Amino acid sequence: MPARVLIVDDVPANLKVLEAKLSQHYYEVMTAPDGPSALARIGEEPPDIVLLDVMMPGMDGYEVCRRIKANSETAHIPVVMVTSLTEQSERISGLESGADDFLTKPINDVALISRVRSLIRLKQMMDETRQRSRTGAQLGLIGMEGLVADSPGQILLVESNAVVAGKITEALASHGHGVSVATDAANGFEQACTGAFDTILVGARQDVAESFRFCGHLRSHETCRAIPIVLIMEQHDVSAVSKALELGVTDYIVHPIDPNELRVRTRTQIRRKRYQDRLREDFNRSLSMAFTDSLTGIYNRRYLMAHLGTLLGQCESDSQTLAVLMIDIDRFKSINDTYGHAVGDGVLRQLANRLSISIRSSDLVARLGGEEFVIVLPSATEETAVVVAKRILDAVASTPFEKLAVQPLSVTVSLGAAVTDQAGETVDSLLQRADQALYAAKAAGRNRMIIAAGRPASIPRAAAG
Repeated sequence: MPARVLIVDDVPANLKVLEAKLSQHYYEVMTAPDGPSALARIGEEPPDIVLLDVMMPGMDGYEVCRRIKANSETAHIPVVMVTSLTEQSERISGLESGADDFLTKPINDVALISRVRSLIRLKQMMDETRQRSRTGAQLGLIGMEGLVADSPGQILLVESNAVVAGKITEALASHGHGVSVATDAANGFEQACTGAFDTILVGARQDVAESFRFCGHLRSHETCRAIPIVLIMEQHDVSAVSKALELGVTDYIVHPIDPNELRVRTRTQIRRKRYQDRLREDFNRSLSMAFTDSLTGIYNRRYLMAHLGTLLGQCESDSQTLAVLMIDIDRFKSINDTYGHAVGDGVLRQLANRLSISIRSSDLVARLGGEEFVIVLPSATEETAVVVAKRILDAVASTPFEKLAVQPLSVTVSLGAAVTDQAGETVDSLLQRADQALYAAKAAGRNRMIIAAGRPASIPRAAAG
């Protein structure tokens, strides 16, 4: 489903112009003529980003932004202020109210689309973790996340100019932040990989291309890819800003640096980082409490059922698809009877590991019970399910299971798949269709996959190789 953009402006002509520009890029556009209407729409149908006019009668944009950011249910939604005011004090006021960025009228099309795309990407990355935290809260294992209190953070500054580095360090240290300085990219990357920073500031005065490569390198490394990056640019170049945002830069600031703007932009990034960290910590804590299967270490039936229910509701409201794969070990009883339950448990653990490394990070694998496993594939089609099934069949059958106190065992699995194809699908009906397809796969000779209630698609192991 296209990302939702809410445009808030009291001038109808401005609404139409922005709506036309965004619709050309296939965004779903919502509009509101004033602040109260905007807050009501956000409560009813939360957007992925808000483009908010500053000067409006009654409730101005600053107050609307403050209310959005003061609500724990909406604080994560990016807000871009749209204004014809060019004074630095106005920009600072907007950032102080919680805005993520500013666009100045008349709006440059490249700047608009690149900023919208970048902020939506950040929100959607956060939404996945929010979704799983919400599932934990529904089960009563953790509380829903609230607002993050502002407090000083640890900042890495990568800047070769000692004078500039000194001024930036002084401005940030005066507000309690700890600042570590790296004078070149190599040392900056080494420090960043410790993961000990809330924000990374990267100077791009000397060699912009090299700075871009450095930012891309940071984003590709697992340890520091979640740390916000603020690029410090010599001048405002729309094309350069667009490229930086596409590379994963979170924000930017332009020389000469206003200490107050530096402070509030840094504070925004620290707040976002800590919010993401807390979501991740809450999710991990909930897993350790009740969501994992004690034998295999993957998700258990309890979490699977709750998460599937949440995803099915989302699919129905957003007109998305969802696929599940039900997996059963072929002739597992024979393994237990011949070698004992300890060996059988070892097979279950190794299978769980092979399934986990065969799926995407957005997918989910759970143990339903006994020797049955389920993989959930969000936004997946039948074609996607076939590709994943082939990968799993090969991952299981191609390599014997070892370290089981017996000789290496050859193990195979059978799979049944079901894809949501109608409104009103329930967790039980979806799993039942997948289960029926699984039995059909076993009846057809095992070591294969069949898709339920759709085109007949039997995939034997030989075809998967």
